[in-house]
Amino acid sequence: MALSAVTVLGIDRPGVIAAVTGSLAECGANITDSTMTLLGGHIAMMFLVSGGLDAEEITKRLRTHDLVVTAAAVEARRHFGCASNGHGYVLTLHGPDRPGIISAVSTVLAAVGGNITGMSTRLTGHLYVLIADVELPRAVDTGGLARDLAEIGSGLDSEITFRPVEPARS
Repeated sequence: MALSAVTVLGIDRPGVIAAVTGSLAECGANITDSTMTLLGGHIAMMFLVSGGLDAEEITKRLRTHDLVVTAAAVEARRHFGCASNGHGYVLTLHGPDRPGIISAVSTVLAAVGGNITGMSTRLTGHLYVLIADVELPRAVDTGGLARDLAEIGSGLDSEITFRPVEPARS
């Protein structure tokens, strides 16, 4: 079954997510992965969808006067629903806004083979908040990484927390 990566950008308003996801469902597209967020009053949505429609047809069906839509055919890079090969962690940062925060944090994670699987940031007044889902290879020295992150945080006048994602208890 064909996969398409779809992005939708527009001015946020009530019902915009319902309209876009409803249009996808009506044309038989199944949302396999998605992320949606507000960026300064704009909605940004990204979807990986499967179904019989090609990317050009999906773009035609979703485009409206107030939305910018792109779609492209892609290949699956993982099997949905399978366990990961690493360990999951959550990283948070709170501190003053300044250039280079994301670059500094992501550079430290990349140096140990860490993969950021999700990230959101918000600026509230002068407070910058970053929350990231991180997957680390099993062999990473997490104590050393935590010390490196604390050093980066100190240099940014920010507090960084780094903790494992706890598995669901049955």
